[in-house]
Amino acid sequence: MMFWNDDESPDRVRVPDDIVDLVFAIQCRRIPVDHAHLLATALRQAVPWIDAEPGVAVHSIHVAGSQNGWERPAHGTDSYLAVSRRTKLALRVPQHRVAGLLRDLPGHRLDLGGEALVVGAGKTKPLSTETTLFARFLALDLDAESAGDEGAFLDAAARALAEARIRIRKVVCGRTNALATPDGPIHTRSLMIAGLTIEESIQLQQQGLGPHRLLGCGIFIPHKGIDAIKQG
Repeated sequence: MMFWNDDESPDRVRVPDDIVDLVFAIQCRRIPVDHAHLLATALRQAVPWIDAEPGVAVHSIHVAGSQNGWERPAHGTDSYLAVSRRTKLALRVPQHRVAGLLRDLPGHRLDLGGEALVVGAGKTKPLSTETTLFARFLALDLDAESAGDEGAFLDAAARALAEARIRIRKVVCGRTNALATPDGPIHTRSLMIAGLTIEESIQLQQQGLGPHRLLGCGIFIPHKGIDAIKQG
């Protein structure tokens, strides 16, 4: 038996534009695999107001995990990812910051641990109406042992979702990662959430989950398949 309700067809839902993604072309040869803190620091220098704007999040620069026999290096600041022309820099920002960032950020040369990343032209991208979302890095203020325990992590994620008034239907956590910072590692896991309503999906994309949004944590994107869980 199946219950099927098309009332929430994505074609009928208008995605609010008060929070959008800005996607910038970049010129860069390679970046450290663990570049979250380096990127946040460089962006703070380019746009000093970014720390004071609670609606801003910085997507990790993602390069495919395995292609043409190439294996993604281990996570770390001394391992590198080759950057292709299709690789982008993406920020999730409130609407009132869009025009300024599209005007001011292109042309900036960001230093990522000695590797130069030059920001090119940007464009806006609306949030998704997909009802299965994925976060590559989710930090829930857990220590390494608790973050590594799948049950403990899922319990913490469930509490955070409940506080955000997101009903839990299907949740799967993936691999662990420790993001390097001067204050010590931040322990994260990837997380997939399925069975959301479109309203919940948009809310979760707009608000995120957990701390460290400038480090790429708690940012939800449309889920692309089970490989995203495995690669984290």
